[in-house]
Amino acid sequence: MSDNVADQQDKPFVPPDFEVPVLLETEHFGLRPLTTADVDKDYEAVMESADLLHAMFGRDWPRDGFTREENFQDLAEHQQEFEQRIAFAYTVTSPDETTCLGCVYINPPRGYPVDARVYMWVRQSAYERGLDPILFRTVKRWIDERWPFEKVIYPGRAEDGSWTPLHGQAV
Repeated sequence: MSDNVADQQDKPFVPPDFEVPVLLETEHFGLRPLTTADVDKDYEAVMESADLLHAMFGRDWPRDGFTREENFQDLAEHQQEFEQRIAFAYTVTSPDETTCLGCVYINPPRGYPVDARVYMWVRQSAYERGLDPILFRTVKRWIDERWPFEKVIYPGRAEDGSWTPLHGQAV
């Protein structure tokens, strides 16, 4: 899920001396930076979850016919943004890292009166097993405890983390 944030920064998204977290491990999942090396597992998760992603984000990503190469390009962009510290995309993996369970995106405010916008999703099978609210609560706590943001929004999410579709809103 691409956000094209490279040219939208007037000031650094995170302070230059902030040590960006590169790992979060829980009993249910792990989080680590999303890279092009994740393309096959990520693509499988995206394609399994296309209908769920359309419902969550209110747009046609992934579109019909979305290819592995397009996914690779999205991941390359996310990886570059992470390296440039202008946005941070994480893959959500099974604890043994054999399966991509979803993604977390920590993005700059892009016109909102906040410090960051955070989006996340879990693949259809993980959603059906109840991982989404666990991921939301864990990520929200992690953002509060480890990141330098005072005001964070979770577009498309109610206060309890439940989904309210984003139809028509920019992600």
